[in-house]
Amino acid sequence: MLLDAIRNQMDALSKSERKVAMAVLDNPQLTISENITALARTAQVSEPTVVRFCRAVGCDGWHEFKLKLAQGLALAPSGRDETPLQDDLAEDLVSKICGRSVNTLLDLRNTLDPQAVQRALDILAAAAKIEFYGQGSSGLVAADAQHKFFRSGVPTVAYSDPHIHAISAALLEAGDAVVAISQRGGSTALLHSVQLARRAGADVIVIAPSGTPLAALATVLLPVDLPVDTDPYRPITARLAHLVVIDILAVGLALRRGPDFRRRMEAAQKALQRIDIQFDSYTEAPEPP
Repeated sequence: MLLDAIRNQMDALSKSERKVAMAVLDNPQLTISENITALARTAQVSEPTVVRFCRAVGCDGWHEFKLKLAQGLALAPSGRDETPLQDDLAEDLVSKICGRSVNTLLDLRNTLDPQAVQRALDILAAAAKIEFYGQGSSGLVAADAQHKFFRSGVPTVAYSDPHIHAISAALLEAGDAVVAISQRGGSTALLHSVQLARRAGADVIVIAPSGTPLAALATVLLPVDLPVDTDPYRPITARLAHLVVIDILAVGLALRRGPDFRRRMEAAQKALQRIDIQFDSYTEAPEPP
């Protein structure tokens, strides 16, 4: 949702752009109904500053900003920020956490740009090698991505150690691809590795909040704009959104490979099933004498 993206990017905005951001966050409904001159007057900035703010949060200009803001407000369900409480029963936790996860995926479905996904698939389909970089919980997403992609027929690897992905990034070549994953988009180590990859000629697909330093380095940005929450009792929905984006890319790449690739995938799946069957034979209880 656009309001979440604005909150996430507040520290990266200039002083004047932050004034616009605060005016929008204070009254988003009024922002939709007024024109650019009125918003500039409310924020006590110039109209060009409002336009710069719109571009800083990932929009082409004022009109696209208003459209995305209106769409986000229209799609925002009520009760989306229900916080788990100390005395919540199990049924409360099921309702709140599942509801928050569902809302996250609805936001993702309605904000993810299909054209950006298509450009990312074009890069992955042409890549000689695909590397996934992430740190912390994003490192877990990178490992999941490698598990899904290694069956694509393209050499893939996942790195969560900043020293290792820096070395690997420096050794990339034109025609290679990196998928960089981050919940905040500001990790110094990850930024360094992505810069090395770009200098080496590799394309970089970024899954991170828009308007962040990492997003600025992307060949293709797939933005996941969610509020940053440090409350340990709140579910980490950004990771769920990242996993779904990875699934979209993995399935899209598999479909691009055509029917021959599908047959190879089915053969690999049958091989796994045969292993399971053989293992089951060892665990069966022996027949009584």
